[in-house]
Amino acid sequence: MMTSHQLADELRRVATTQVSDITRAVKEGQKSIALNEVRDMARRLSLLADAFDPKSAAEKADPQDGAQAA
Repeated sequence: MMTSHQLADELRRVATTQVSDITRAVKEGQKSIALNEVRDMARRLSLLADAFDPKSAAEKADPQDGAQAA
């Protein structure tokens, strides 16, 4: 589990890097690259959230009780 200080550092790093990449792509008119950067940032933030709260990530991965394939 990450400490709040580690989380804050990682959030700053992700935000700085990704926003810079998105800004550059938008300025250059590269919409698909900008969208890919947004998707990458969402993925990284999701992984970061899971690292900060691994119990929540494990609950998402477990199939629900009573759920059966049709």
